Amino acid sequence: MKKALTIAGSDPCGGAGIQADLKTFAAFGVYGLSVVTSLTAQNTLGVQGIHDLPPDFVKLQIDSVAGDIDIDAVKTGMLSNSGIIEKISECIAAYRIQHLVVDPVMYAKGGNPLLQPGAKETLIKRLFPLSYLITPNIPEAEDLSGIKIRDTGDMKKAIEKISVMGVNNILIKGGHLKGDAVDILYDGEGYTSYESERIKTGDIHGTGCTFAAAITAGLARGMGLKDAVRSAKDFITITIQHSLSIGKGVNIPDHLFTLSRDRERYLLMKDAEEAIKLLEKGEIGPLIPEVQSNFGVGLSSACSIDDVIGIPGRIIRFGKNIRTLARPDFGASKHIGSIVIEVMRHDPAKRAVMNIRYSDEIIDACSRLGMGIAHFDRMDEPEEVRTKEGHTLEWGVNKAIKEFGSVPDIIYDKGGMGKEGMIRVIGEAPIKLAMKILKIKREITV
Repeated sequence: MKKALTIAGSDPCGGAGIQADLKTFAAFGVYGLSVVTSLTAQNTLGVQGIHDLPPDFVKLQIDSVAGDIDIDAVKTGMLSNSGIIEKISECIAAYRIQHLVVDPVMYAKGGNPLLQPGAKETLIKRLFPLSYLITPNIPEAEDLSGIKIRDTGDMKKAIEKISVMGVNNILIKGGHLKGDAVDILYDGEGYTSYESERIKTGDIHGTGCTFAAAITAGLARGMGLKDAVRSAKDFITITIQHSLSIGKGVNIPDHLFTLSRDRERYLLMKDAEEAIKLLEKGEIGPLIPEVQSNFGVGLSSACSIDDVIGIPGRIIRFGKNIRTLARPDFGASKHIGSIVIEVMRHDPAKRAVMNIRYSDEIIDACSRLGMGIAHFDRMDEPEEVRTKEGHTLEWGVNKAIKEFGSVPDIIYDKGGMGKEGMIRVIGEAPIKLAMKILKIKREITV
């Protein structure tokens, strides 16, 4: 297993510092090691106090780890005084660390200084020349270069100033600028821009630490620099999109979102396969429409078709039974996926949908079972919706839910010109949806 070491301050609320770094390493499948430089009293509202560890004890921690374990990459974060920086520099040189990522943490989110007077010069003279990459944000790059940064052109000018400090590679994180989030990497030969759409979530605590730690993890795994930065950019974007509100102040990134999402994908796939098996045993062939059926279920955070499980090739009627041509897969059905996304927009707990054929008998059976029933009429579809490919179902489902007042068990339409009437059965989860459909099957006369 690849191993990465973080040398940084401790953040009790877990949004930044060594706590954020270790979670990020874990998300990348890298074993995390840690050396604490400072203890902080901070939360989502700000920093209340800082207690630096003795430089000799910081060095002792590094010696303990590096003297026993082979380290693939190292990341430094909060190094508040010259004494600590001196000892770390000695260790980095002594243990011949090749991939050192220096995140020059100078200020906390609220603007509190985290680097003592005089320590900046020590950082530049002692640690920068040993680094493989430094990752200043906009305020830090301004402090290091003396250039006011307003745009990407100014970022490149700042990089030119910083590059004479003996740094091999420089990444300026552009999150503090307005507009899209643009980061610029200089690798000694040229510039590479990494751009993503700005996510409107307000201030987030710990994004800089997380981004640098993600790059470190990529380098530990053997990625090239540009690929490591790209991978880290994708990772930080996801963690910001799914940031957590754990306190009274700013949000923090969800460092383990990708791990929890992968676990959910696995478990949801197992549930979907079990639900299909139940339906295959239930002789639900008479419920399958002429255009066949599909079965969809979304992740709890589903926001696109790719987050919804469907059946490739649909569910096909085979006499009294059904057959599927392939195992369930994410993104397999645009139609059922769009319905799932629209339903979840109204009620995130309702994540599973299957379409069955329309008949008055089936609707009556659903009514006898006490199910909530809503409908829409394709004749009411606005012209601007009708002319947009694939928008009819979203419009119809949205209209039915709004008129019903909540997400019902059943949404149906009687069809239209060239369109077969259809019933959409809605449930909270795959197994519950399958059981609901089996109840409907038992209630009707075949």
